[in-house]
Amino acid sequence: MSIAVLGAGAFGTALAISLAHKGPITLWARDAQGMDTLRENKARLPGCHFPDGLFVTETFEDAAKSDVLLVAVPMQTLRGFLTEHAALLDGKTIVACCKGIELETGLGPVAVIHETLPNATPAILTGPSFAADIARGLPTALTLACADAMVGERLQKALTTQNLRLYRTVDTIGAELGGALKNVVAIACGAAMGAGLGESARAALMTRGFAEMQRLAAHLNADPDTLSGLSGFGDLTLTCTSTQSRNYRLGLAFGEGRSFDSTTTVEGAATARAVHGLAQKHGLDLPITAAVAGLIENRLDVQSAMTSLLTRPLKEE
Repeated sequence: MSIAVLGAGAFGTALAISLAHKGPITLWARDAQGMDTLRENKARLPGCHFPDGLFVTETFEDAAKSDVLLVAVPMQTLRGFLTEHAALLDGKTIVACCKGIELETGLGPVAVIHETLPNATPAILTGPSFAADIARGLPTALTLACADAMVGERLQKALTTQNLRLYRTVDTIGAELGGALKNVVAIACGAAMGAGLGESARAALMTRGFAEMQRLAAHLNADPDTLSGLSGFGDLTLTCTSTQSRNYRLGLAFGEGRSFDSTTTVEGAATARAVHGLAQKHGLDLPITAAVAGLIENRLDVQSAMTSLLTRPLKEE
C-alpha cells in the first residue's frame, strides 16, 4: 500500500517523517526542492531530519498516484484543495489530517470529503498530538476513524509506526467533533489563564467544555464513548494545558490583552463561530462556545465573557 502526505505544514511533515521510518513515503510540498536539499522542513519543523525513505515532490500528480493520501491542509481550505485536485483524488482513500468545522457549512472533514469526492473513501486521523513530538519519535496515540471497518483496519496497520499507535473507530462524526471542539475549549482555557483567573477556572472550563462536546455529539448521533477517547478527552487534555497549542496561545493573548500573529492558523477560531451557528440552528445550549465566539468576533472581552458564564442560572451537574 503506497502512501503520500499532501501538505507540508508541521503536522503533515511530522507524519511523513514517522511513516518514512517504516517504508517509502512521498511528501507533496510547494517548496520541495528546498526541503529535499536541506532534508528538513526548516520553516515548520527545524532540526527534524528527513529519513532516507522520505521523498519530497512538488509535482502533485506524482504524489496523487499513491493508494492512500493523507491530506494535511487547514480545515477552512480543505474543500477548495479537494475541489482543485478532484480529478486526481476522486476514487482514492483520503485521510483528513485536520481538525475543525467548516465555517460556511458546519461540516467536518469527512463530510467535506464526501461532498467534494463522492467516489472516494474518507477517513480522519485525529487525537492528542504535537507535530514536534511525532517528528522527534516520541510516543503518540491517535484515533483513526473510517466508516468502512475493513478499510479502517487496513489503514490502522499501514499508518501505525514505531512511535505512532493508532486506535480505530467507525464513528467518524464523534472523531471529527472531538478534534474540532477541543480547540474551542482550549481558547477559553488560554483566556482564563492569560487573565490570571487560575488553575481552578481552567479545570472548570475543561470539564464544562467537555460536557458541551458531549451534548453536541449526542445531538448529531455520535457515539458518546468516542468523545471519552483520544479524539475527545485525550486531545482536550493536551490542548488545554500546553503552550505548544496555537489555540491555547490565542486564548492567552486574549486574556493578556495583547495581539496575536494573524498569519498563524488557529483552527478553533473559525470552529467556534461555526459551532455557535450550529448550536443556534439546533437550539442547543453551548455557553462556553458562545463566549469564545464572542471573543473571536470582538463582541465580548474576557471579563464580560467570564461574567456571562459565572452568572448563568444554577443547575444540576
